[in-house]
Amino acid sequence: MAGTSPGLEYKDYYAVLGVPRTATQAEIKKAYRKLARQHHPDAKPGDKASERRFKEVNEANEVLGDPAKRRQYDELGANWEQISRARAAGAGAGGPFGGFGGPGNVRYEFRTSGDPGEFSDFFRVFFGEDAERNVFHTTSGPARGTRPTGGLGFEDILAGMGLGGQPSGSGRVGGSTGGATHRVQPPAHEAQAEISLAEAYHGTKRLVEVDGKRLEITIPRGADSGTRIRLSGRGPGGGDLYVVVRQLPDARFTRRGADLERELPLTLEEALLGAEVKVETLKGNVLLKIPAGTQAGRTFRLTGQGMPRFNANGFGDLYVKARVVMPSDLSSEAKAAGKAFFDLVHQPSPR
Repeated sequence: MAGTSPGLEYKDYYAVLGVPRTATQAEIKKAYRKLARQHHPDAKPGDKASERRFKEVNEANEVLGDPAKRRQYDELGANWEQISRARAAGAGAGGPFGGFGGPGNVRYEFRTSGDPGEFSDFFRVFFGEDAERNVFHTTSGPARGTRPTGGLGFEDILAGMGLGGQPSGSGRVGGSTGGATHRVQPPAHEAQAEISLAEAYHGTKRLVEVDGKRLEITIPRGADSGTRIRLSGRGPGGGDLYVVVRQLPDARFTRRGADLERELPLTLEEALLGAEVKVETLKGNVLLKIPAGTQAGRTFRLTGQGMPRFNANGFGDLYVKARVVMPSDLSSEAKAAGKAFFDLVHQPSPR
């Protein structure tokens, strides 16, 4: 047959959304919403480039916004170049087919209708959203069957390349001479670990139960919500286990990466006349010099008093915001003294 099979181009969905591979689901959702509004056809009617970008953004969100699809996509990452080369090598077969060659003359092929639709060939092949247009074949024997339940599976592709796994509905991957069976890589699993801000500062440990066994997990200092800790081969069935950190809110401090923020209540006397005030940090107490005439809302920066930087040297900073607490329930004598004081002080109206 004549013709060339279309290439299977790897889609970097993280780059499409402009987020790092460590992005949380909330960060992915935020990036998607921003780009979807920017490139929506209603915002730019008739702009074909923006329309294509809108479809790319939706496709990326369809995968990264679904934790199960995102795990499958992340597992694919290390092998996509081999898969693409194998896909291109199969183009010479001609016609609407493209495939992945494997040991023992086993070949896995798929066919698409040619309609670009809403999703790319890459998406259809790996995530099965256009299952009725994909046909699964094995060409090592006389029988040719169909696979009506989704796109070409990740295990099927790796099996056809001799990288492990076996195709759905088959007992092994191999030809008449090899007959070798390749082990399917167990799927990765996730567990969540909740920690306090103090534990994030000092580092801590957690016990996670997997397949009835309790594992002690070390959470390094500086870990934040969304930090993923990988334990290779420690998950169910020998798969990888990812422990995802969630830092609980703290009553005193607000965290911004490695920096911390907090309020510092001041008396009227301290703000008006100046003072040295004790400030509690995660390292311990420090003395902060408050200048006379400090206004409410003024922010002081305490260098190096923030969080330890995750997987890096040094500490962030602590930002202390002044909050002036006014005296209340003044006696008649105090009110008279205050009136006398303000008669001596000239203060222009701040409004």
